[in-house]
Amino acid sequence: MARLRKNGSRTRPLPPAAIIFDIGRVIVRLDPRHVLSVLKSNRMESPEKIWADIQLDPTWKDWQEGRLAPSDWCAHLNQRLGLRVSFDQFSRAWNSVILPDPNLSDFLFARLSRRCRLVLLSNTDPLHVDYLLSHFTFMRYFPARVFSCRVGASKPETKIYAAAIHAAGVPPARILYVDDVLSYVRAGRRMGLDAIQFTSLRQLTAGLVLRNLL
Repeated sequence: MARLRKNGSRTRPLPPAAIIFDIGRVIVRLDPRHVLSVLKSNRMESPEKIWADIQLDPTWKDWQEGRLAPSDWCAHLNQRLGLRVSFDQFSRAWNSVILPDPNLSDFLFARLSRRCRLVLLSNTDPLHVDYLLSHFTFMRYFPARVFSCRVGASKPETKIYAAAIHAAGVPPARILYVDDVLSYVRAGRRMGLDAIQFTSLRQLTAGLVLRNLL
């Protein structure tokens, strides 16, 4: 946590000047069943197994880091999964994985944005970025947005954290970082961030209160 400031004879933590938020499974829900039910894969595995295999694909990192065009990613998955869907059909199906989370509301981000600078940091692809920008109102509260497909690097690489810290515009010690993936949280701490692993809205709220943000 940030350094202490004096308040009369007492001291209390100085609140963060910026918060970096992950998106998937923190601000929005991700449900691969929506993608794979629409794509109608001919494979017999469960949607979760197929989604895991997609993320282990040798080209996944290129897709996430912006080195693979959306049309090429569509063609690749058509071939790999035995599909015959158009790019428009694929785009709609691919974006259907992203669902609103009723627990995290715009009210929270509006309140936090009056206290500190809000930054998004996400491993994501061009299709999902465009979908988030056009369908989710929480984006308005985040003037700084760092996406792996635009930076050319993904968490837990140092380059993408450095980009997020630069976007925050304050020293790492004045930044709170919230992510659901423990290895990413640990990488953030190695960069000097005050990082917490997101598990629930209740736990996040407690962490924000502890840091004098709510």
